[in-house]
Amino acid sequence: MTAKLTPILNALFLLAAPLSTLAVDQPWFQRSLVGMEVGPTGAQFGNSDSNDTRYCAQFNGREIVRRAVAAHSEYLVLWVRDGDYAYYDSKLLPKAPGLGVRDPLREAMDEARPRKVPILAYCVVQQGGHFLKAHPEWEMRGADGKPIGRFCLNSGYLEAMKQIVAEQLAYGIDGFHIDMLDQGFGPPYGCWCDTCRGEFEKRFSHPMPKGATWDAAWDDMLEFRYRTSEVFEKKLAAHIKSINPRATVDFNYHGNPPFSFEVGQRPVQHAGNADFVTGETGVWGFSALGVGLNAQFYRASTPGLPYQIAIQRGVRMYHDQTTRPLADIRWELFTLLAHGAFVTMVDKTGLDGWLDPVAYDRIGDAFKEALAKRAHFVQRPVYEVGLYYSSRSRDWMGREKPLPWMQSFLGAHKAMVYDHLPFGVVLDESATLETLQQFPVVVLPNTGILSTNEVALFHRYIEAGGNLLVTGQSGQFDRMGKPLAESTLNELIGAKVTGRLQSEDNWVRFSKGGESDGVVASDLRRDWPFLVKGPASIYKPTTARSVGELLKPHRTTRQLAGEEGTEWPMSADGPVGPAILVNQIGKGRVLTFAASPDFATASDHHTVEARRLLANAIRFLHPVPRVRIDAPANVEAVVTDDPTNRTLRVHFIAYNPTPQTMPVKERPYVLPGLIEDAPIYRVTLEVNRPVKRAEALNKSTSLKRRGNRVEAVINDIHEVFLLGY
Repeated sequence: MTAKLTPILNALFLLAAPLSTLAVDQPWFQRSLVGMEVGPTGAQFGNSDSNDTRYCAQFNGREIVRRAVAAHSEYLVLWVRDGDYAYYDSKLLPKAPGLGVRDPLREAMDEARPRKVPILAYCVVQQGGHFLKAHPEWEMRGADGKPIGRFCLNSGYLEAMKQIVAEQLAYGIDGFHIDMLDQGFGPPYGCWCDTCRGEFEKRFSHPMPKGATWDAAWDDMLEFRYRTSEVFEKKLAAHIKSINPRATVDFNYHGNPPFSFEVGQRPVQHAGNADFVTGETGVWGFSALGVGLNAQFYRASTPGLPYQIAIQRGVRMYHDQTTRPLADIRWELFTLLAHGAFVTMVDKTGLDGWLDPVAYDRIGDAFKEALAKRAHFVQRPVYEVGLYYSSRSRDWMGREKPLPWMQSFLGAHKAMVYDHLPFGVVLDESATLETLQQFPVVVLPNTGILSTNEVALFHRYIEAGGNLLVTGQSGQFDRMGKPLAESTLNELIGAKVTGRLQSEDNWVRFSKGGESDGVVASDLRRDWPFLVKGPASIYKPTTARSVGELLKPHRTTRQLAGEEGTEWPMSADGPVGPAILVNQIGKGRVLTFAASPDFATASDHHTVEARRLLANAIRFLHPVPRVRIDAPANVEAVVTDDPTNRTLRVHFIAYNPTPQTMPVKERPYVLPGLIEDAPIYRVTLEVNRPVKRAEALNKSTSLKRRGNRVEAVINDIHEVFLLGY
């Protein structure tokens, strides 16, 4: 593999310049709404049998393009390279054994040119197959010096990747989707190879730590890993652009939950290194609620740019060779489109490259509907709530078990969706006063680590009229995740921290007839303790008004003696401090929960009362929203504004799975059911200004307008109301 190939490849590229990029000035990703990614089943990943000529014997580029176009796909991401094989005539990589003399990439390009369909190459970076075995000198090393089955991004592998993408560019492709650009998804962590050790010492003037030590040396190691991923992405993208400036580049992104430091990506640092950010979602890895959250996370990571999200046609995972019901596909597709994404449906072919006709029929039906509704997507979102995500807290509070820390963030999102409070995401790396002021309320969900600059920024936001909602133990840890004697938020909260409960099974109670307790407890039973599982703080008010009581849990004699665990909640004991604090600062307010209703909402003990605390707090801080929505909890609502045409749009997307039976193993965990049927449900909207017209897209929807109030009965997975003002 030498640089001598590059001039030849450049010449080949010029001869094969794609009609799709020459014919349209606007980049394909700025004019596309839905597309497909098609590739062979991943069952062959990892040292597959190179003599198995059944594999990809029917993987035909022409047929894939035809079927994708028939399914109304506006672009095609074609699987071109993985860790085992190339799916084209490569001089650098072994070819999939069943292809013989055929070249699926050439077939696809020849079929796509007259149709002006953009063709993107799916190209893998990390995959421990034949290529890694052939180049052990590029393999990552763990802290013990042993190889760990991934490519080191500081090795000569970058130069190899440059040659690989140049070879693919010579076909005249429109761009790349580059996947698996990670440093692993868990231990053992890398890389401690000689190259990395030398680069690290050169930069930080001390040796690498001996593993995940969670000290100052490990802080440097995290920075080194993040920079390694960033530099690799930027250099590879720059090389692609140097050959063809029109070729687009996107990297599969892992800066969002549930991913953490081990991947080697931060939310903002690694989102903007390409033409747009691409991520993936799905119930299999992100939950049903993660669909919309991922879209808003990607929006926040690259403000103002399009963002692509990949979903799969299988009922469980990318490679399970099954096909979801149309209603299930429509739910996920329209959730993402409503949140402003453009969407790629991933199809994994059969072992021999066979294309499932039922899958393409259903994808085609969903895409046809999406394109018919194109005018109703990508408008400006109307937000009530910004969910603050701290990458520093992710790393140093979550450490090697990030999900328990993320639970507060995920629970806050769940509460917003269930209670129809339009939300967005604020990322600590890019937060500014302008960013915060997009949101009437900003939530700090157990954000343990907050710098003095962040606290000063929140102060300015609140003084100018913003509202801050604080939960759990926010601001109570230093930048290395160690407990502080005082919270960095004391002045904003209007109280001092006098202690932190070591329990998670904590309780709150509001007084019977107490007028002040009506702040967030108006629809909750009084003088009744209820569980709010999660971290909790004991506060002593200074300038804040206190509401309700935080109660510690009982502990049995055996628990106190350490002879019995505390995994299951014990009943409430006595009060230890206020449940809620409300503090006025300038034109804004800070409402602080001593407990963690957000954590509780995402926990195994997700009481409705805990969730209602969050929703009531938002409504207390922001009593007159642009649109107030009343709908069932299984219906997500997304509000957007089109000021040019003076039209608000309210999208309703219903999640309606079937009940499930007890699983055979891993009880009591139950996979969600598939959506087979469209539900029927009632919704009510109240707009805070006169509504001149109100209409629904679906003819089956019964809609009535009474002044600025709209009532409707919907019988579909997706509906859009258009409200003229």
